Amino acid sequence: MSCLKHLWEDVATQLSVLQMPSFLSFAETLSYTACRQLSQMFLAITFFHSSEYILAIAIHGRSNVTLKSFLISKNYLFAMILSLLEYFLEIVLFPGLKEHWWISDTGLAMVVIGEIIRKLAIITAGQAFTHVIKVYHEEHHQLITHGVYRFVRHPGYSGFLIWSVGIQIMLCNPISTIAFAIVVWQFFAERIPYEEYFLKQFFGSDYEDYALRVPSGVPFVK
Repeated sequence: MSCLKHLWEDVATQLSVLQMPSFLSFAETLSYTACRQLSQMFLAITFFHSSEYILAIAIHGRSNVTLKSFLISKNYLFAMILSLLEYFLEIVLFPGLKEHWWISDTGLAMVVIGEIIRKLAIITAGQAFTHVIKVYHEEHHQLITHGVYRFVRHPGYSGFLIWSVGIQIMLCNPISTIAFAIVVWQFFAERIPYEEYFLKQFFGSDYEDYALRVPSGVPFVK
């Protein structure tokens, strides 16, 4: 019995030695992947929302800007929380899913491109750019057709669409990628016709000619 006991202890020791490196390797990989992807997400979100608020103040003045210019709503927070839940579930249950770095890096590139397009739209439009759709024509409100607006009518919307979907691709979140693409697209598909109704009222045939020449910037939305 004593020999069997010693033999079993030796086998258990060998097994633990064999398993320890693979477990540590898995933990290190998990830690690196999560730290990199989540830090990229939080940095992107922090920069996006803070820069929206700062630019709004720079363009319109502090007295004309509210906290709504951070563009953080309850629905937005709920969607981001759901995307984080998906991320944590998948990194525990299917860790290999998060290791497709070419997909994650493609998402990161989309985040950067979307951010650049949106900020170019805001800076180019200047006072004509607001976070709330204008239903009355103000003196400083001009039709902007130069810069990034030469290529798309709503670069701010197309930039946000690219940015928001890019965040989910960067996290390798398949479910949230599809959900964000559908929800954000649906939001702009409804918002653009509503906004353009007033733009046609403000600028008449000038805007109609412009709309015929330049796409909206959101797929399948005329």
